[in-house]
Amino acid sequence: MKLGMVGLGRMGGNMARRLKRAGHQLVVTTQTPAKVKAYAEELGAEGAYSLEELVAKLPQPRAVWVMVPAGEATEAMVQKLGSLLAPGDVLVDGGNSYFKDDIRRAQALAAKGILYMDAGTSGGVWGLERGYCLMVGGDARGFALLEPALKDLAPGQGAVEPSPGAKGSALKGYLHCGPAGSGHFVKMIHNGIEYGLMQAYAEGFDILRGAASPELAEAQRYDLDLAAISELWRRGSVVSSWLLDLSARALNQDPALSGFQGLVHDSGEGRWTVQAAVEEAVPAEVLTASLYARFRSRQTHTFAEKLLAAMRFQFGGHKE
Repeated sequence: MKLGMVGLGRMGGNMARRLKRAGHQLVVTTQTPAKVKAYAEELGAEGAYSLEELVAKLPQPRAVWVMVPAGEATEAMVQKLGSLLAPGDVLVDGGNSYFKDDIRRAQALAAKGILYMDAGTSGGVWGLERGYCLMVGGDARGFALLEPALKDLAPGQGAVEPSPGAKGSALKGYLHCGPAGSGHFVKMIHNGIEYGLMQAYAEGFDILRGAASPELAEAQRYDLDLAAISELWRRGSVVSSWLLDLSARALNQDPALSGFQGLVHDSGEGRWTVQAAVEEAVPAEVLTASLYARFRSRQTHTFAEKLLAAMRFQFGGHKE
C-alpha cells in the first residue's frame, strides 16, 4: 500500500525502513527539511515538505501514520491533518497517547468521515529487525485498510509456538483490540506491566549484589557474578524474558553499571495504568509500587526519609 509517515525519529524512522523493505510505497515528512531529503533518498520514498504536500501525494482513501511525541505535538498534528484529509481517509496515531484523548479525537474526526486509529506500538529501537507488536483500536474499516502495513510492521509468528486454540492476527504480532482508544489502552497496561517486571529484575539483582555485604555473617557472604547469573537465567528458567536478555547484555557490557546514575524516567503510561486501576477499583500493588520507585530514583533524599531519620533519632538516639 501507499502510506504517509509523519515523524522520522527513532521509532518512526525505523518503521519507515521496515515498511520500505517490505515493498510499501511511502511519502515521508518531518519538521527538518534536510531529514526529509535524507530519508527520501535512503528509502527511495517521496519526500513531503509540508502536510499539505504529503496529503496531495497520497491516493484516496489516504492512510497517514503519525509518530510524533505524545501530548501537544500529537494533538496539534491530528488537528492539522484532520483539516486536510477527506471522508474515508485513515489517520493513525502510533505514539503513546492517552486512550481518553483517542476517544475524543475519533469522535471529532468521525463527524468529518475520517477514520481515526490508535496504534499502541512496542518494539523500541529493536523493532526494525524484530518487528513491532501492534495493538490497534478504532473502526474495523480502518483496520482492514491498514492491515497490509500492519502485517509487515509486525514480527510475524516466527519461532513462537501458538498457544492451544489461539488464532487470528495476534499470532503474527498485531491485533484489532476494539473501538477507539482500545489500542492505546492495551498498550498502556502493557507498559504498566513492563514497569513491574523491570522493577522485579532490578530488585532481585540488587539483592544478589548485596550478598557480598560486610555486614552479613562471613558464612553468608557470596561474591556473585551477576552477569553470569543473568546469562544463566536466560536458559531454561521460568523468569527468562526479553527484558532479562537486555539485562544480561547490559551487565556483560558493564558489570558495575558505572555508566548509569540510576535516574529512571516514566513516559506516562505507568501513571495512566495506575489511574485506570483506581477508576476500575482493581488492586495493582506491584504496578503502583514500581511507578513510585521511578519517582524515588529522581531524588537524592526525600523529606520523608529525613523525617524517618529524625524519628529514629528521637525515639532511640539513632544517628545517621
